[in-house]
Amino acid sequence: MANATMVTEFLLLSSPDGWDLSLLYFTVFPMIYLGTLLGNLLIITITTADQNLHTPMYFFLRNLSILDMCYISITVPNACVNSLTGNRAISVAGCATQIFLVIFCACVELFFLTIMAWDRYVAICQPLQYPLIMNPQFCVHMTLASLLSGLLYAGVHTGNTFRLSFCQSNVVHQFFCDVPSLLRLSCSDITSNMVLILVSITVIGSGCFAIIIMSYIRIFSAVLKFPTRAPGKAFSTCTPHILVFSVFISSSAGVHLRSSATSDTLQDMVLSVFYTMVPPFLNPLLYSLRNKQVKEAVGRVMGTQLFSGK
Repeated sequence: MANATMVTEFLLLSSPDGWDLSLLYFTVFPMIYLGTLLGNLLIITITTADQNLHTPMYFFLRNLSILDMCYISITVPNACVNSLTGNRAISVAGCATQIFLVIFCACVELFFLTIMAWDRYVAICQPLQYPLIMNPQFCVHMTLASLLSGLLYAGVHTGNTFRLSFCQSNVVHQFFCDVPSLLRLSCSDITSNMVLILVSITVIGSGCFAIIIMSYIRIFSAVLKFPTRAPGKAFSTCTPHILVFSVFISSSAGVHLRSSATSDTLQDMVLSVFYTMVPPFLNPLLYSLRNKQVKEAVGRVMGTQLFSGK
C-alpha cells in the first residue's frame, strides 16, 4: 500500500464502451433539464404569488420544487459540459462535494415526498383536525428536520466513502460521482460501507415507503365512502405519485446495492438517470400541473399581471 499511487483526481465516464451517448448529452439531457427548471420555477412562482395556495400542501410543494431545481443542477449541467468540451476530470474535493449534494438532495426529496403524502392523509381523513395538526410551526419544523437529517445522512456517507484509499483506476463509471462507483475503485475494505448503505436504505427507504403506502391506503379507504367520481379522482391523483416514488426508491436501491462483480455500466447509468432526473422532471406535472387549484391560480396570476400591464 505504501508504494501505491494515490488518486488525485477522477475521470467521469461520458459513455460506456461501445455506446455513443452524445444524443443524450446534447438533446435529451438539456431538454429534461430545461423542462425541469421551467416547470418547478412555475410552481414556485404560482404558489408564492397566489394567496389561495398559501397552505401546508403547497408550502411543501414549493420547497420540493426548489429542491428539485438544485437536485438536477448538481449532475446534468456538468455532464453536458464535460461531454461538449471533452474534459472529464474532476478533483477529489469536487467529487466529494458532488456526492454530498446528490445524497443530501435525494434524502430530503424522500422526506418531502413522505411528508406530502401524510399531509394528504390528514387533509382527507382528519379534515377537522387538519389546521391544528398541520400548523405553520409544524411545517417549518418538519422542513428543518428534513434538511438537518439530509445533511447528517449525506455527511456520514460522504465521510465514510472518502476515508477509503483510491489507488486503482481513477475512471468513475458514471456521468457523475456516486458512492457505488467510487467503492469499486477503492483498494480498501469496503464491507462497512456496504453494510451502512444496506442498513440506511432498508431503514429510511422502507420506512418512508411504508408511511406513504399506509397514507394512501387510508386515503383510498376514506374516498371510497365519498360520492360518485371522488374515488376515481383520488386514484388518478395518488397512483402516479406512488409510481414515481417507487421508481425513485427502486432505481436508487438498484444502483447502490448492486454487486460490483455483476455491475453493468450502461445499466447503472440508466438507473441513475431514473433517480436523479426523472423525479425532479415529473414532480411538477404530477403534483401541480394536473391540479385544478394550480391551473386556476395560473389563470388568476397571469390575469392580474395582464391587467396591471394595461
